[in-house]
Amino acid sequence: MRKILFLLVTVIYAWSFQNDFLEPDEAFKPTITQTKEAIVFDILLGKDIYLYHDKLKVKLTQPIQKEITVQAVIPQSVTYDGFDVVFNPVQINVPLSVIEQYANTNQFEIEFFYQGCSKAGLCYAPMSLKKVFGTSSDTVKNPKSASQNLNETDIITNTLKDENFIIVLLTFFGFGVLLSLTPCVFPMIPILSSIIVAEGNKNGMSAKKGFLLSLVYVLAMSLAYTIAGVLAGLFGSNLQVLLQNPYVLVVFALIFVALAFSMFGFYRIEPPKWLQTRIYKTTDGQKGHGVVGIAVMGFLSALIVGPCVAPPLAGALVYIGQTGDALLGAAALFVLSLGMGMPLLALGVGAGKYMPKPGKWMDTVSKLFGILMLAIAVWMLDRVFSEYVIYLWAALLIGTGYYLLQYRHFLARTLMTMILIYGVLTFIGAISGATNVLKPLEKLTLSTNALQQATTQELQWNYVKNIAQLEQAIANSNKPVMLDFWAQWCVACKEFEEITFKDERVIEKLKKFTLLKADVTANSVEDKQLQQRFKLFGPPALIFWNKNGQEINESKIIGYKNPEDFLTIINKSF
Repeated sequence: MRKILFLLVTVIYAWSFQNDFLEPDEAFKPTITQTKEAIVFDILLGKDIYLYHDKLKVKLTQPIQKEITVQAVIPQSVTYDGFDVVFNPVQINVPLSVIEQYANTNQFEIEFFYQGCSKAGLCYAPMSLKKVFGTSSDTVKNPKSASQNLNETDIITNTLKDENFIIVLLTFFGFGVLLSLTPCVFPMIPILSSIIVAEGNKNGMSAKKGFLLSLVYVLAMSLAYTIAGVLAGLFGSNLQVLLQNPYVLVVFALIFVALAFSMFGFYRIEPPKWLQTRIYKTTDGQKGHGVVGIAVMGFLSALIVGPCVAPPLAGALVYIGQTGDALLGAAALFVLSLGMGMPLLALGVGAGKYMPKPGKWMDTVSKLFGILMLAIAVWMLDRVFSEYVIYLWAALLIGTGYYLLQYRHFLARTLMTMILIYGVLTFIGAISGATNVLKPLEKLTLSTNALQQATTQELQWNYVKNIAQLEQAIANSNKPVMLDFWAQWCVACKEFEEITFKDERVIEKLKKFTLLKADVTANSVEDKQLQQRFKLFGPPALIFWNKNGQEINESKIIGYKNPEDFLTIINKSF
């Protein structure tokens, strides 16, 4: 009995003693604010709580990693129980002039570290608090002016943080409509068109049916973008980028080849009868239109066919990563994708409304869309075998011209002649070493002097494979630095190469820079580390430093820019 009473008293005493300890959020209540002269870190301490003086540290985490504890104003310590500690009130000041020595970007991230104990005998784990600020004093006087020194991605990220829900959704829908005019969406047009033609050939088509088929495709595409985006924002790993593996691209290209031969009439691709009865809709006693298959095609098309990283997409991903607010980020990404799908919905309505009744003509149309499927397959293989794909383009053009020989119509004969001639010229250009199907005779038409001059005018790039090589290259440069994130499968990267970086004005401007390139095609560990260093989710992206090695955040470019827009951005800082 005594033992039981002793045990009971011990438990009650231990329980009451334990309840004397405060929870971490009760023991420490930190805040960070900005004044005209400094960043101020205040921390309210609970009853009988103190901080270790040597654990109070300040670190600049963006745009560079730099500990600035010795330059901060930290309160004096007192000796308690043999340790240098700090009691209430605790305030640490970091002058903006100190930060501007390392972050001439008008935006930076700062982190405060602290650790404390209770007089009752409990020590808490080390903790920290970080926050993003603007360095310019103008930011305090006029907060709206800060956005003038931010890059596009940061401005869009701030829109998500500062605006109300409805405005955010409307803004991102508008971004999506603008993105629908980029090459990211173009390959999806023949894919959706072929689906509508195939369904119309089997069961007839109307504007309503065309719209519903397009809606299923667009909703699945939007869902894919949303899922991939949220995963990228939360975990820093972009599903779209992961699927740009050469093996995945080859398999998907072969799928398009199989679809093409199906449209040529060699066979029909459809689920087994027992599966059709489960997944096909039934309307008026008739089987519907393979909704699941269309949804799968829309989902995969978004992930594999059109992996684009543009400022609105990057802004949403950065917002999710910084705040963890996956709900608002997902909603923004979803309406962004719906905006991108608007031309596809219009295509569905138009095709359904104006498509004549099924007949022999649809066999010809199906074969033409089969050719488009082959073109998409070749276009995808260009991401894997860019140097040799021009031979496939030549074969496809010559084959298409040969196919059109069977038609006696004047228009078809004229078109056949043009395609056949272009195919032959493309083959000749391929033999001469050309790689661009749009300029097959470029190597042959340039004279030797002109070719040498063109080669001389090309930008000279130095490749970096990891963060250490990048930092070394920046340290060794006595000129401003531009880093280009590039991948073989990145369509917008090739736009930069073929358009922006071949513009004479751009070339002249970039001769004053040290040009670095990071090839992230393989998506290796080092590639991911490089991208995470700059909070990137994929190429294309351009990062700039001034000649003193300080990153210029407002000049950061995400997504493709034409020569005029590119020069406008960098002329502001260089």
